Amino acid sequence: MAMKQSRGEITVERLLAAALQVYAAEGQAGFTVHAITSASGVSLGSLYHHFGSVDGLAAALYSRCLERQYGEVLTAFGRARSARTGIRALVTTYLRFTRENPEMARFLHGSAYSSYLAVHADPARGIEPDHFPRVADHLRPWVEAGEIAALPDALLEVLVVGPVAVAAHRWLATPQDIDLTEAARVLSDRIWRSIQP
Repeated sequence: MAMKQSRGEITVERLLAAALQVYAAEGQAGFTVHAITSASGVSLGSLYHHFGSVDGLAAALYSRCLERQYGEVLTAFGRARSARTGIRALVTTYLRFTRENPEMARFLHGSAYSSYLAVHADPARGIEPDHFPRVADHLRPWVEAGEIAALPDALLEVLVVGPVAVAAHRWLATPQDIDLTEAARVLSDRIWRSIQP
């Protein structure tokens, strides 16, 4: 049984790695079941067995990329000793992840697969229906302490994550238009000012 499970996990990893590779090389238009099975060397039947469909695979890949990105972002954020340094850590880590992992960042920013998460939710496969990390949950202690303005969670998340996500998206589309190091410095300060009480 352990050997079978191990082979299954290896197959899942091969499919996810191949799917990211295909998206990076071919974009949305080339992200097809044939391209993914060819790149992975995994049969169509195995893809359907593990993910249900190519959309299920895409949802799992999106979930994995998001988890990896926000795992790094929220870990850095959690080490901060103040709200201001927390915002700086969030902005800097998000943009560093984008620079260091452009394939994952491009999939997150450029694909339409976030909409598949709810449809293909399956906790057993690591796909949660409401997987988008709740940045506001991590800001709440500083809101309660009066260091950050008491705003509705959704608006607070837009003020904090929105500018950073747009900067990352812009850099992925046209890297010559934006310097991510400068963006991290400027946005950290501007975002902090926008959420002060």
